[in-house]
Amino acid sequence: MEGISSSIIIDDTTLRDGEQTAGVVFSKKEKIAIATMLDAMGIQELECGIPAMGKDEQASIRALVDLGLNARLITWNRAVREDIEASIACGVKAVDISLSVSDIMIAHKLGKNREWVKDQLKRTLEFCKKKGLYVSVGGEDSSRAEIPFLLELMSIALEFGADRFRYCDTLGILDPFTMFDNIAALRRGVPELDLEVHTHNDLGMATANAIAGIRAGARFVNTTVNGLGERAGNAALEEVVMALKLALGIELGIETRQFHQISKLVGSASRRPVPPWKAVVGERVFSHESGLHTDGVIKDPANYEGFDPEEVGLRRHLVVGKHSGASGLMERYRSMGIHMEREEAKMLLCRVRSTAQRNKQALSDKDLSRLYLDNKADNWAA
Repeated sequence: MEGISSSIIIDDTTLRDGEQTAGVVFSKKEKIAIATMLDAMGIQELECGIPAMGKDEQASIRALVDLGLNARLITWNRAVREDIEASIACGVKAVDISLSVSDIMIAHKLGKNREWVKDQLKRTLEFCKKKGLYVSVGGEDSSRAEIPFLLELMSIALEFGADRFRYCDTLGILDPFTMFDNIAALRRGVPELDLEVHTHNDLGMATANAIAGIRAGARFVNTTVNGLGERAGNAALEEVVMALKLALGIELGIETRQFHQISKLVGSASRRPVPPWKAVVGERVFSHESGLHTDGVIKDPANYEGFDPEEVGLRRHLVVGKHSGASGLMERYRSMGIHMEREEAKMLLCRVRSTAQRNKQALSDKDLSRLYLDNKADNWAA
């Protein structure tokens, strides 16, 4: 597809931005488990922490380095020498150096000006490259920065040896059309420097914005498992990978059958349970109740499923409730070892729907067994 890099890299930041979710803390053991599973799945890069936070964080990062993973480990740093030194001490070979780039943050967060930002970028990059580090320049609040200033920073980054520039929609305020236009403009302006997109979900568009950035030419994309992250979260790993595969036809070679398992692991470690309706990995996103839909799925799952649930480690559920039809009811009873003719199913539907309406929920196997026996008893009595 025109404009899309042939070698897209997932930089998963569950262990950094994901852990920055208010109230979330991963233990070292949990970080090792998450990193190991992501690596085994084929995730190419893991943003694994912030060494400047102190000794506990540094010990966790060192433990990840010692695993000898295939994935590149990269740490998040302010664009200051002390942070970089802390990262080097952990044994990592790649760093993200973050600078606020919007005028509002430069003035009201840093209390500086654009010239200071440019000088700080030069000094920090010079130090990083003397140490032989791979460097991503993180443009905090890029989505509220002016494109000409971002191009100026990208040119400096390129001149001083940076490996890529991270365009951050820090407040999650963009729409996919604007994201596409902005990334395309940066790509045209400094085509020699790889671009990375970092999106937040404040308006519910993190995944859409990530995909738009990739379509516009970004080669790197940040994700988190389950969309974990500050405020409303980040672009979800499972959503981005499956969207690339199914909507754009781009296969990254990631073992998607492990998505449900990694989702459960991160949900448990973060104490943020995954909603059953969560896109791609929710336990019930392949549930069917409507008579029309259930009948179609029984005939051919492709009628109402965009992909096989097994692709992400899930399975299909045929739910019996208020909206069920005869085909779904017969199939559900068949799974319980009860063969039922269509006419019998049609007669039983009234009781099924009435029970679901009264209980305000789907029927369990126990409910269905009771209704089946009651129906048989009534027929015998008649």
